[in-house]
Amino acid sequence: MPPPPGQTQLPDWDGLKLRVRTLIASHRVMIFSKSYCPYCNQVKELFSSMGVEYYALELDVTADGPSIQQVLAELTNQRTVPNVFVNGKHVGGCDATYKAYQNGTLQKLLGDVKDVETYDYDLIIIGGGSGGLACSKEAATLGKKVMVLDYVVPTPLGTSWGLGGTCVNVGCIPKKLMHQAALLGQALKDSRKYGWQYEEQVKHNWEIMVEAIQNYIGSLNWGYRLSLREKSVTYLNSYGEFVEPHKIKATNRKGQVTYHTAETFVLATGERPRYLGIPGDKEYCITSDDLFSLPYCPGKTLIVGASYVALECAGFLAGLGLDVTVMVRSILLRGFDQEMAEKIGAHMETHGVTFIRKCIPTQVEKLEDGTPGRLKVTAQFTEGPETFVGEYNTVLIAIGRDACTRSIGLETIGVKINEKNGKIPVNEEEQTNVPYVYAIGDILEGKLELTPVAIQAGKLLARRLYGGSSTKCDYINVPTTVFTPLEYGSCGLAEEKAIEKYGKQNLEVYHSLFWPLEWTVPGRDNNTCYAKIICAKHDNNRVVGFHVLGPNAGEVTQGFAAAIKCGLTKELLDETIGIHPTCAEVFTTMDITKSSGQDITQRGC
Repeated sequence: MPPPPGQTQLPDWDGLKLRVRTLIASHRVMIFSKSYCPYCNQVKELFSSMGVEYYALELDVTADGPSIQQVLAELTNQRTVPNVFVNGKHVGGCDATYKAYQNGTLQKLLGDVKDVETYDYDLIIIGGGSGGLACSKEAATLGKKVMVLDYVVPTPLGTSWGLGGTCVNVGCIPKKLMHQAALLGQALKDSRKYGWQYEEQVKHNWEIMVEAIQNYIGSLNWGYRLSLREKSVTYLNSYGEFVEPHKIKATNRKGQVTYHTAETFVLATGERPRYLGIPGDKEYCITSDDLFSLPYCPGKTLIVGASYVALECAGFLAGLGLDVTVMVRSILLRGFDQEMAEKIGAHMETHGVTFIRKCIPTQVEKLEDGTPGRLKVTAQFTEGPETFVGEYNTVLIAIGRDACTRSIGLETIGVKINEKNGKIPVNEEEQTNVPYVYAIGDILEGKLELTPVAIQAGKLLARRLYGGSSTKCDYINVPTTVFTPLEYGSCGLAEEKAIEKYGKQNLEVYHSLFWPLEWTVPGRDNNTCYAKIICAKHDNNRVVGFHVLGPNAGEVTQGFAAAIKCGLTKELLDETIGIHPTCAEVFTTMDITKSSGQDITQRGC
């Protein structure tokens, strides 16, 4: 055998072979590794997560490392690291070791088959929101023994809710219903122009609305519990926390503790609203977690933040006739197309919402008790020394959300999180750095925070784990809608992101204002609705960004999203015959580009 690269003197090959064989024979798990190799680290994390001790020889810091690697190549026909042996048997590299773990071969080599068979459950899911429930039911359908733990830590004001997660209880569902309540108020105003006559004074009753919405949500909570029972999924209304590999502690509302083990875990804990961290925020302010079940009308309201939650709440509260102010630190709808965001803000301002820009609250004080009470807000403008002082009945904080991952024992089993935001990095199959732990939904690093995404990811994960599927969740071109008074639907890239990715010179943006026919008779909001598509010139004018601002934007966007998945181009849109008269038909007739500078004002249908 020739000397290894970089060495001129022949090693003692027989001595090295004996050393390698001795290392393999004397350690239950022997890893020939290199300290800088990420694949070597992954294999080490795998054994650590299984609670299995290993011995690793770092070839890059061992004097005769290159020679040992050459011996290993002759012995195993593998020239790369990690090179893994279990109980004297060669397993292989990183991929081979993970594959052996997933099909149970590795456990057999370790002699741990009995331990695997004694787990209480095949799958435990921590979090009973949309994603967790979807995953649990799919796994149960595939014949697995499944447990779901769901526990809502009450808000500082004591608000909690039932099974189903944020979307059902304090998110999409009540938000859309309150948005609908506001739209009905506008429809009542429009109806007079359509000939409807009514003498009685029209006013809104907050308590009746909240009761009806909460009754509907209660029926959904019950339906979820029933569906879990029908699929033989064990449900615990308890807080789950890892105490050791494959084992969790479950604590219920009474403080009673039980312990449960599983072969596989899925984290689906979601997020909760972030507070400001200023005097009075948790004592006197509310969040979206409190608003939808608030037993009294919030009255004059200050909303802090410019997220979609902030603007949606501001929109429907103003639509219900309340005095609403939005305090914005920087930009509206960060992460969304900024042209669309500013158009939303402008529309809301013309319909009575006050915006205080570049301003941050510094203190909230209670002036008077009541339902609602009276609060004093002190704030600081970000540009200049000026301060702001205002009085409101309710202050709603909507500055963002934090992942619920810091208090469930992830550090105990070695699951890595982003320390800044609590998000969990995963691979393409939603697997964390600990092989038996997966994560889905809003807690994922760099993924979309949308209910349908979590549901899809949960179902597909269960099918990959237990149904022999290889289909992964596609996080590209996911449609979404912001339910502000003027609804905003989008799919694909924001214009800023498209320019960043393709370059402005490689894009063509088509756009148009439009006036919904339903709004013409009442004579309101002419040339306010807006549509645009962003096309990649060098890719057959493929649509890479779709944006619409107008009524029923979600319904419009959903249909076009399927076309975008199929590679929709501008030519295909032009060849499509529109349905007349609709708002969506504007996308079949757009012929004005931004670069042309032509007027896009509409004067008829």
